[in-house]
Amino acid sequence: MLEPVLPAPLAGMAKGWPFSHILSMWYERHHRRLPWRETQDPYRIWVSETMLQQTRVETVIPYYHAFLERFPDIRALAAASEEEVLKLWQGLGYYSRARNLHRAAKQVAERYGGQIPEQVERFRTLPGVGPYTAGAVFSIAFNQPVPAVDGNVLRVWARLHNVHKPVDLPEVRRTVERQVGAWLQEAQPAVLTQALMELGAVVCTPRSPRCTECPVRDGCAAHRAGTAEALPKRVPKRPRKKVTVLALWCETEAGVVVEQRPRDGLLGGLWQLPAVEWEEEDASADRSVPQEALIRHLHSVFPVADEISPAFVEVAQERHIFTHLEWSVRLFRPAEAIPAAAVDAEKYRVVPREVLGELPWPRVYEKLVWRALHATLS
Repeated sequence: MLEPVLPAPLAGMAKGWPFSHILSMWYERHHRRLPWRETQDPYRIWVSETMLQQTRVETVIPYYHAFLERFPDIRALAAASEEEVLKLWQGLGYYSRARNLHRAAKQVAERYGGQIPEQVERFRTLPGVGPYTAGAVFSIAFNQPVPAVDGNVLRVWARLHNVHKPVDLPEVRRTVERQVGAWLQEAQPAVLTQALMELGAVVCTPRSPRCTECPVRDGCAAHRAGTAEALPKRVPKRPRKKVTVLALWCETEAGVVVEQRPRDGLLGGLWQLPAVEWEEEDASADRSVPQEALIRHLHSVFPVADEISPAFVEVAQERHIFTHLEWSVRLFRPAEAIPAAAVDAEKYRVVPREVLGELPWPRVYEKLVWRALHATLS
């Protein structure tokens, strides 16, 4: 078991003050001015922490403002449709965050009168609320000593102790949570939680850590050993699975054919053009038109499409990378116009061109739709 024991006081640190006090003072003087740091409102902090998961700060800021302008409180979010929430989230990715936040808001509105419960155990029962989110909201908004351990905090901890064991192992995370919990008992939790995150974000960075600017470098074992840049260690990731997706741009006299992805799973609830995965072993090396696969797919969209020409034109191609998956999406259109009556209405919708922009799309399909519209107009 890794013992979370720091030298006390940290060697060489000014006046022998505890780590938690020095880091808190540094944060008070040097932290970035970010919109979610100007409030103690637990709802707004919850929204920000949900958006910031696996997303850069500069990307989140405009989404944060737009989201709260439309949904200024939990009741407003709870009353919205899922499609409206997803549309405002469009471009941030990891859409399960938005769906869970929306479902959780509904539960808070129904069970707690629109107020976030002040008991962390109750908050943890809400959809999408894990240990990190609960710790961030309760330490920052309620000033309670609940640890919030994210990638920044894991990195800071591993370097402070010069730990070479992978930080994403469950036993390591538990050790870090205990250590952070002990630190929070020594200082203002709202300040120290953000100080740890800030240190990891702007000083103790993944690459080229700025050790000369670190307020706690004298107590950092990795700095003394010269191993800071090599840490933290992580369990090796599996290589991403590569998938080719065939999508169809089918335009009838009534509009463009679209489909909604299943609500559970990848990009759940978002809209896309009719698409099917194309098995790698079927993919031709010369990237020619996959005629047979497209014809089968076309007939699934238009069950009475036997009279439609089997010729296809490739309109565009986009690549999109997920955490575990890499998509290569190839967009084709049939060379012949298709009557709206031929569409399988149980699976697909025909949407006028002017309405396409109102639907929540994954970013990759948003790009494809834009390119297809411009290609057909030119």
